[in-house]
Amino acid sequence: MAQLTLATCQFPVSGDPLANAGHILSQMALARRRGADLVHFPECSLSGYAGIQLDSTAAIDWELLRQQTERIMARAGELGVWVVLGSTHRLSGEHKPHNSLYVIDDHGRLITRYDKRFCCGRGDPEPTEDLAHYAPGSQFITFDCHGVHIGLLICHDFRYPELYREYKRRGVELVLHSYHNANMQPDKLAYYQEQVTFTMQAAAASNFLWISANNSSAPAAWPSFVVNPAGSVVGRLRRHRASILLTSIDTAADIWDASLYWREQCLAGVLHSGEAVSDPRSDDRTTL
Repeated sequence: MAQLTLATCQFPVSGDPLANAGHILSQMALARRRGADLVHFPECSLSGYAGIQLDSTAAIDWELLRQQTERIMARAGELGVWVVLGSTHRLSGEHKPHNSLYVIDDHGRLITRYDKRFCCGRGDPEPTEDLAHYAPGSQFITFDCHGVHIGLLICHDFRYPELYREYKRRGVELVLHSYHNANMQPDKLAYYQEQVTFTMQAAAASNFLWISANNSSAPAAWPSFVVNPAGSVVGRLRRHRASILLTSIDTAADIWDASLYWREQCLAGVLHSGEAVSDPRSDDRTTL
């Protein structure tokens, strides 16, 4: 059982890594002053998002992006705070980059990286949406911070409950799920806010884990929020305002787990509670 103070951050992500880094560094310092152990930023929060703020990843100044990433890493070490940073990770040759989350520890070291697995869009015959710009990842990534076992997901990954289920199998207690849903039409914004919230609540309750779901605070974006293992939204920021949500992630908190007795059996593929009976009246489904 462990506890950490999580800072779920939002700011108006742009296509300018220098401007984004200014927001990130400011929120890191403020979060640390307010007692945060780990600071969680949105999808592509440093690099900007290809197809939205950037016409394509060809517009990225890779050297500038590296410099600003190293600047953030150094500041994390100075502050003694963990950071999960959304950005774009360059690959070699003609491969498209990854849409990634960098995990930086409280000594300023890059300890691992998660790459968005389900980039949205169609793959054939011509890639669309995310797949026009990014190469999907293929690995589950976990790490420990202050004794809490943490997993990472990005945006469209939320449509695939198998990812949450596998993290539960791996003992994850907190999922940091970074989004970028901004610049949307009002009807689409309302739809996404509802769908993301309901899906995060269902994922938290069915797997009994905490979820930090953050977003850009640019216009026409839903606000960042945190869900507890019972599926309750325990904190939500105001939309369209750069801000920080602090949450005490306590894995020993007295939260009722409705599936406590049978989840492990379910994860093992036994999809009922108790013991199945052997009875002809159970087997016969066509008589009263």
